[in-house]
Amino acid sequence: MYKYARIEKTLMHPKYVWQLPVRFYHWINALVVVILGVTGFIIGNPPGITTVSEASLGYWFGTVRFIHFVAAYVFFFNFLFRLYWGFVGNKFAKWKNFIPYTKAHWVDMWDVLKVDIFQVECSKNPNLGHNALASFTYFLTFIVFLLQTLTGFGIYAAMSPSWFPQLFAWIPSVLGGDIATRQIHHILMWFFVLFAIVHVYLVFYHDYIEKNGVTSSMIGGWKFQDKDKVEREKD
Repeated sequence: MYKYARIEKTLMHPKYVWQLPVRFYHWINALVVVILGVTGFIIGNPPGITTVSEASLGYWFGTVRFIHFVAAYVFFFNFLFRLYWGFVGNKFAKWKNFIPYTKAHWVDMWDVLKVDIFQVECSKNPNLGHNALASFTYFLTFIVFLLQTLTGFGIYAAMSPSWFPQLFAWIPSVLGGDIATRQIHHILMWFFVLFAIVHVYLVFYHDYIEKNGVTSSMIGGWKFQDKDKVEREKD
């Protein structure tokens, strides 16, 4: 393993940031969100597929629903695991990184916004973990994850006698009925679509301007930090 990587004549120091459980969570979540989005869209607006075979032999829609439900369970328990890892993981995975409870966090968010929107030069040494804006955005996505889980299993409770979905049977009555719950569930799906587009763009953008391995870090776990900038900030 190389101890240092030289990028544009700048000495970059490697740091192990994302532990294996965090990386597993990220890619499992990315996969199941895509599966849930595609199957959910089909369930909400099924195509009129006709065949010459007996109708009882055509079970493709049931298969789509089954895949959706299985992915929902994986999504839910993967999310529970990330909640747990927010307490036992390393300092980059801790929950305190995601909640802006200090003035410095809000100042950092504004600095990142200026970089992302106005494309000004990043004067500070890039954060090894998530930057302030990204961490707060992920905190909001966790809330959406929870709402999507509640509404999804709330809908599923009406068609499943299993004990686990029945734990969420009260959700539709709180939200105004099954139709309202389905609408909320559908709207939240588009949040994931928009989030994915912006997320992928910003990951590659920050990888380009910071040159610290943002993209590859979610595969290998390592990021790089400019040693000269670190020493200047300490001074």
